[in-house]
Amino acid sequence: MRVTMILPALTEATSPLFRPIKYSLFPPLGLATLAGYLDPDDEVTLLDEHVERVDIEALDSPDLLVVQPYITSARRGYEIADHFRARGVHVAMGGLHVTSLPDEAAAHADTIFTGPGEDTWPLFLKEFRDGAPGRRYDSKLRTLAGLPPVRRDLIKRQLYLVPNSIVVSRGCPHHCDFCYKDAFFEGGKSFYTQAVDDALAEIERLPGRHLYFLDDHLLGNRRFAEALFDGMAGMGRLWQAAGTVKSVLQPDLLERAVAAGLRSLFVGFETVNSANLAERRKDQNIGKDYAAAVRRLHDAGVMVNASFVFGLDHDGPDVFDRTVEWAVEQGIETATFHIMTPYPSTGLWKQMEAEDRIVHRDWDLYDTRHVVYRPKGMTPRQLEDGYWRAYRDFYRWSNIWRGAAAQPGTHERLRHLAYSGGWKKFEPAWDALIRSRRVVRAMPMLERTLAAFGGRSA
Repeated sequence: MRVTMILPALTEATSPLFRPIKYSLFPPLGLATLAGYLDPDDEVTLLDEHVERVDIEALDSPDLLVVQPYITSARRGYEIADHFRARGVHVAMGGLHVTSLPDEAAAHADTIFTGPGEDTWPLFLKEFRDGAPGRRYDSKLRTLAGLPPVRRDLIKRQLYLVPNSIVVSRGCPHHCDFCYKDAFFEGGKSFYTQAVDDALAEIERLPGRHLYFLDDHLLGNRRFAEALFDGMAGMGRLWQAAGTVKSVLQPDLLERAVAAGLRSLFVGFETVNSANLAERRKDQNIGKDYAAAVRRLHDAGVMVNASFVFGLDHDGPDVFDRTVEWAVEQGIETATFHIMTPYPSTGLWKQMEAEDRIVHRDWDLYDTRHVVYRPKGMTPRQLEDGYWRAYRDFYRWSNIWRGAAAQPGTHERLRHLAYSGGWKKFEPAWDALIRSRRVVRAMPMLERTLAAFGGRSA
């Protein structure tokens, strides 16, 4: 059987003039995971439009086309699907957007999948080979037991800064009402992990030192996390991951992670307005000391990539400057800002739809950079202008230097300058590496930055 798998490019990642490095960070791990279920003699092609141009007219017609659209790549995903269906190719489509709007997606596919596919994808493959594929498969059984090895041989490693991405769990134990993932896991367990030995075996398969765990919350199951970190101790790995303020403040868990090689953590602070947290069900942040969490990470030699959302109902025009000032004062190395976006099927979407606050359904603009609803505390123009100003202000050289000065020691200050400055101030160099298809050549520099100054508790 001939199978083609395509990850359509996010709209904002297709500019012919400039390509931010964030769109060349990680390979399409979800599709490579599904490819692991195929037979050894199947011919599989894996294409990622974020890092390579795909001329669908020039592609051969496979027996099966698999497309995984996100919300801002839905239009392109449907275009690809429609093109191949017109050729008589069977098109299968799944992922977050398909789960959120299955009827919309079903108009462009022969088979759709809702939720994760560990139970439904193998069933579909059997029925497809038998000549009787279903129209829709809804995930119910949630387990990572017996998960086949990810088909990393299909990944073009040289096109990614972080080819060693890995996922050892699914979902998140928390239920923030603006998060896409709650709807994705509806109908079954919303958080579950691999067996620790299986996760360690997958780590052992990866070359080099650096890893990036793409799990929504790697620290979400303490027993699993502790066993994983204990198993990783002594491997000499350097890795990055995502966790919560609550998990950072738990005694001993961070120390185990650092001993296993943690050097940078993505943390969803989301808002400096505590009134927003309860309204959006961000329960894991309520009553938590953000500054203490940052200090704890820095004292352990771990860098912080902080996430913030603007435009929540208790935000006013002052939220941008207050957020940037707080983040700089804490010495946070990198920050990711977002305009609150009501994704279809989330609690936030349902609320705003009931309040008639959603202004359009142009999915291309649901990218957390455009206002697609009616804010309460400011105008849409104030919200978009403030979002862009926050990015400019946080990454000004003067604020990068101020953030470095807040670090606990000389090594940490040097690390801050190298990491924060390198991420945003050298974007033309990243663009050149992307276009030359040599992004992976920057990996040794990333490893040196992580290794030289991090993990003082290790």
